[in-house]
Amino acid sequence: MNKSIPPYKKISDLLTSISNPVRVQILLAIGTGEACVCHLESLLNLRQAYISQHLMNLRKKKIITSRRAGKYIYYRLVDADVLSLIQATGAIAGVSKNALVIQDHSNCECPKCKLEENIISADFPVSGQV
Repeated sequence: MNKSIPPYKKISDLLTSISNPVRVQILLAIGTGEACVCHLESLLNLRQAYISQHLMNLRKKKIITSRRAGKYIYYRLVDADVLSLIQATGAIAGVSKNALVIQDHSNCECPKCKLEENIISADFPVSGQV
């Protein structure tokens, strides 16, 4: 017997899957791009093992996906509408869009962050540098 899952159950399951505050932070940190665990560690100031548990749950629910590049695994949203859902929920809760931006990754050691850091410092050299 093949029972289909009712739409309200699907919605409830999705909301339950992302309801943890750390998972919301992870999804905001990933945003429309991608992030590795070391990037998330740097941003959220949480232990790698704790972040990995949340990433595993989000992956199981097919909210995020991953790709490997050498020793680094990068995570991204399967559907960018999840970010829109979080932003809309924030607006309903009275949270400004600016309060939902998580960006600082200056302590991240992954090649992607280092490349971005080098590009930014090349575009905006420290005063006295040419």
